[in-house]
Amino acid sequence: MPKRMVFLSIPGLRTKDVSAMPNLGKLSAGGEIADLVPSFPCVTCPVQANMTTGKLPNQHGVVANGLYCRKKHRVEMWTSPNDCIESPQIWDAIRQGRSSPQAASWFLLHSKGSKADYVCTPAPIHNPDGTESLWCYTRPRDMYGELRNKFGHFPLKNFWGPMASSDSSVWIADSALWAAKEYRPDFFMIYLPHLDYAAQKSGPDSEAAARAVAELDVVIGKLADGIKGVFGDDIVWIVAGEYAISSVDHVAYPNRMLREAGLLKVRIEEDGEHLDLVDSQAWAMVDHQFSHVFVKGADKQVISKIVDIFQNEKGIANVLAGEKITDYGLGHSRSGEVVLISTPDSWQAYYWWFCDETAPRFAWNVDIHNKPGYDPIELFFDLNIGAIPLNADLIRGSHGAPALGDSHPSTIVVSVPGLLSGPVLSDTDVFDVVLRHFGIGSAE
Repeated sequence: MPKRMVFLSIPGLRTKDVSAMPNLGKLSAGGEIADLVPSFPCVTCPVQANMTTGKLPNQHGVVANGLYCRKKHRVEMWTSPNDCIESPQIWDAIRQGRSSPQAASWFLLHSKGSKADYVCTPAPIHNPDGTESLWCYTRPRDMYGELRNKFGHFPLKNFWGPMASSDSSVWIADSALWAAKEYRPDFFMIYLPHLDYAAQKSGPDSEAAARAVAELDVVIGKLADGIKGVFGDDIVWIVAGEYAISSVDHVAYPNRMLREAGLLKVRIEEDGEHLDLVDSQAWAMVDHQFSHVFVKGADKQVISKIVDIFQNEKGIANVLAGEKITDYGLGHSRSGEVVLISTPDSWQAYYWWFCDETAPRFAWNVDIHNKPGYDPIELFFDLNIGAIPLNADLIRGSHGAPALGDSHPSTIVVSVPGLLSGPVLSDTDVFDVVLRHFGIGSAE
């Protein structure tokens, strides 16, 4: 039976950060380190799906952090269950080995309904009065009750938004250690999100980002000591950065430009202008440094018009349509008819209104599920006035655009030699790294 494996999936981890993380350094002593190049789009949900399936979005179907259901005219950001991933995952593959190892998935996106043996992921209960009750989806079903009794409720307020902090990663690590003792899984994949926050808010090379690196290293050190107490030295560690965050000083507004072109429509409601997904000829689901532009009826003339609109727009590096989308690994029915990619120093905001007074109510709040796109400005929510300052220029770090060549690679660290296939790996290669450890050949 191969040694147990713990896999930490960490957004924003760079090679240069490892040298400032002594506890992570201890884990990798005697092991290997390599550049890890995320596949486009370089955002959490697709990259995690790339690593857990060994496939690209054109096969597993996770084309962004959100999915748009065209028939229902509905956007789901972050919340889609595991069956949105259309390819087998690591826990499915390793069961093909003779030892049939057990797997745990801890706080990975799209974990609800995962076939991993043990699962924990946020799943707040939405009450009829609009409030939320803290809860997590777990397998076994009653596990969250035990975790809550031991550690308190998962601090969802520290997972994202203005109060984002290491408290969420601490809870994730503490609960994972408890599960390691209780269930002793052979493969344990854990998402620790802490580096994502300060780097986007203040910039990847800011003092705040450096503090976040130090804070995360403390969490990793405590987790590593605890895991060693459970399993001794009979453990292999993988620590993989999902992507690197780049400095930005510019923002583009695709939906405003589509509206100016007469392609995007809004509905006037009591609380402001709402995006009209039914009557719009085109609209953009923005996600950090890229967006999917959905075109009604896949109208070729509209697609051509959109390409012309954005072709030389400041902050937009590439405008993909037709075969170009396939070339970037996004040839899937869930993708937009046009994909906009930012330059490394720019990102894209979802705003469609031209003056703040007409913005819908949810725009002013931390409301990741009602917004049809990602909104990092939620990090700047002002607790004194109870609102977000609708100023997209505040953002100093972003990600999502292709990591081409030596541009913005992340890193992968393993605690033993011989697992990595070279000095540079793609995120899809990580799948085979895990399979090799468990004595299973490539799924190809």
